[in-house]
Amino acid sequence: MNNKLKELIAYLFVVVCLPLLLLFFISSIIFKETPFSSFSQLLSLVPGKIGSYLRIAFYRYTMSYCHTNVVISFATLFSQRDTCIEEGVYIGPQCNIGMSKIGKNSLIASGVHIMSGKNQHNFDDINTPIQQQGGKFEKISIGEDCWIGNGSLIMANIGDKCIVGAGSVVVSDVPDHSIVAGNPAKLIKMRNTEVDPGAT
Repeated sequence: MNNKLKELIAYLFVVVCLPLLLLFFISSIIFKETPFSSFSQLLSLVPGKIGSYLRIAFYRYTMSYCHTNVVISFATLFSQRDTCIEEGVYIGPQCNIGMSKIGKNSLIASGVHIMSGKNQHNFDDINTPIQQQGGKFEKISIGEDCWIGNGSLIMANIGDKCIVGAGSVVVSDVPDHSIVAGNPAKLIKMRNTEVDPGAT
């Protein structure tokens, strides 16, 4: 599709989304907690390309950053406004995205969960319910040109040009050009370079 036509469509959807944006900002003033996740849940239910364009129009003005040239598929939820989605990113259906930065041209397959770090819940005090102990949110970074496989759980940073196998649980930072898989995710090889299994 012609870039100028894409830009025109993007602005048309911003106009369509204006009442929802207005309602969002009014709600943000009235309520102590931001209603961002509730609006995300609502928008996630709109199917097809129309749904993706609507979501992009909304997130352009409510997230830290959302490029117009991205795809945000059906039933994908965002829980934190401090999220950055760069140009060319594809996010598949039924993902759950926390506080994060997703680099250019990265592919996030369906059912991926990017959590806001691995310290969201404290559990040291055995006499206090976990839900009352608080925790710390961390912004997770996914590098440029990465491919995160279906159903992966991401709790740590991933470098540029990495591949994460389907169903992996990433709990430690992944260096650039790595291919990782498993639970917990381990280095399989560097892209174009074999890794000695005895070294891992």
